[in-house]
Amino acid sequence: MSRKKKEFPIIEQIEITDVAAEGKAIARYNDLVIFVPYVAPGDVVDLQLYRKKNRYAEGRVLQFHRYSPLRVEPFCQHFGVCGGCKWQHLPYEEQLKFKQQQVVDHLTRIGKIELPPVSPILGSKKSIFYRNKLDFTFSNKSWLTPEELQSEQTFDCRNALGFHIPGMFDKVLDIKKCWLQDDISNQIRLSIRQFALEHGYPFFDLRQQEGLMRNIIVRTASTGEIMLIVVFFQHDTDKINAMMEHIANTFPQITSLLYIVNQKANDTITDQQIHLYRGRDYILEQMEGLQFKIGPKSFYQTNSEQAYELYKVARRFAALSGNELVYDLYTGTGTIANFVARQARQVIGIEYVPEAIADAKLNAALNQIDNTLFYAGDMKDILTASFIEEHGRPDVIITDPPRAGMHDDVIKAILFAAPERIVYVSCNSATQARDLSLLDAAYRVTAVQPVDMFPHTQHVENVVLLQRREEK
Repeated sequence: MSRKKKEFPIIEQIEITDVAAEGKAIARYNDLVIFVPYVAPGDVVDLQLYRKKNRYAEGRVLQFHRYSPLRVEPFCQHFGVCGGCKWQHLPYEEQLKFKQQQVVDHLTRIGKIELPPVSPILGSKKSIFYRNKLDFTFSNKSWLTPEELQSEQTFDCRNALGFHIPGMFDKVLDIKKCWLQDDISNQIRLSIRQFALEHGYPFFDLRQQEGLMRNIIVRTASTGEIMLIVVFFQHDTDKINAMMEHIANTFPQITSLLYIVNQKANDTITDQQIHLYRGRDYILEQMEGLQFKIGPKSFYQTNSEQAYELYKVARRFAALSGNELVYDLYTGTGTIANFVARQARQVIGIEYVPEAIADAKLNAALNQIDNTLFYAGDMKDILTASFIEEHGRPDVIITDPPRAGMHDDVIKAILFAAPERIVYVSCNSATQARDLSLLDAAYRVTAVQPVDMFPHTQHVENVVLLQRREEK
């Protein structure tokens, strides 16, 4: 016997009152908090609930009765469908206010610690075309919008090159123009798509795992250099060479043209062989006279210009005089470590990914920096009492963990190391707040600086300075 599908209510003429996590906004109905995407505080709407728990629900808009005075017209034709840039309908100044408040709320409600005044958020000078890396996926089953489905059009060709629809691994929205990366990215993507269609290249079937064209990755640098990685699924030498030659001839400005044949079930390329077709196998990024080599597998902050502002905040908080031993935890490719090395006696970077540490060492050598040491391995396994006793107690620890924050063992090791100052860079102020509460007995927060790296999204970076409390 089949179970009857649960019917959820429609709530009419309810006002959106605030913004929330994941780029959604909030409406309140009796004791129920309702999370709604693509709306702004001040909108009055009819909502269809589609998921309900005891104290909260999720809803989608059926009809607008009144638009918020905060609203602006989204500039991207794919807004509301592709899943990215969820705050395009809000002025950037308003986005910054909400991000600032998000940091304050997390640090006070979760951290429950004494705080200094939170400095005004540093907005990104570029609110469009600010990313230096985008991944696009080929699919032979493009996502059709409700408007397209209701139209009388027939869709004989469903080939798409674009972004995955959130929560649907096999559905891809064909992107006409993306506003996130320099327009050369759009030109390259559309040219590849057109060549593939004209020459009968099969677009990937994500369910059946078959087809030729799988992904492209476009990386750009502030130096003007461009990297393109084309990912194929099959070893079809003739078709691969024809595609790569077309790209090379059409876009001679590409400085690093690479390809991969990936026959795995997932799209990750960290374990794949990279083939160099033309140019170098890396591009160069620059920051304050330093050069950073970025390979196809390298991590680099995706907003280059704003990364510079972020690192300047971290360096200012570190207050280095040239005599300090600095530990840089979760160092990645050593960008922060190399950035502060000239103001320190020595910097020791620790990172889980061996390939990232190889990049960190390479970038130190490239910039003739000889006072850095880098270690690869799990942070809680490397940062031990014996490691600290061997290398010396740090004067400053800079930590930039992933979204999940720091492991309890890492926090214990930091407390054992007892640096004078801790600079905590975070991409998730909620987990940062949790970690700060664990450090609070020994350290007090003396400065807080939010930094916006990703305009039109809910994400915000936050840098906190902690100073060791005097022993009583």
